[in-house]
Amino acid sequence: MAVRSRDDFIALYSQIYFACHTRHVHDPATGKRVSARQASILSHLDSVEPTALSELAEHLGVTPSTMSIAVDRLVRQGYVARARAESDGRVRHVTLTAAGERLRNTQKVLDPELVRALLARLSPTDRRTALRGLELLAAAAREQVKARRSDEDPGSRAR
Repeated sequence: MAVRSRDDFIALYSQIYFACHTRHVHDPATGKRVSARQASILSHLDSVEPTALSELAEHLGVTPSTMSIAVDRLVRQGYVARARAESDGRVRHVTLTAAGERLRNTQKVLDPELVRALLARLSPTDRRTALRGLELLAAAAREQVKARRSDEDPGSRAR
């Protein structure tokens, strides 16, 4: 099946993601397990630059109260710190703790073992072809990220 449209691309990518994505992330230091959703939140935070809880919720497409509940869990687990903004006490900022940064740096979106099994289903020729296609897509993705960054307001905090 030749990819003829963005809808084909999205459908094919979704199948690969569903087959190989990491469902849970384990903290190598403590053995604690966090969900893929919690890991996604961690991937959008920094240990130095605070992120407003409301901005994080908007970016991830959830309500501030839903994000607050998720962040509370991450605070209790020791991965995130929450503080009031100095300029406006109503605004809550979140940052990664050292444990959160460690976990974020070890997480992978795709499970390496599932990816290995998926690739093993292909002949050597098809595997090379598939990986070459991914190289082309990755190059286009890097170009797109550069273009988006140059189009953004330099003061924005897109993640």
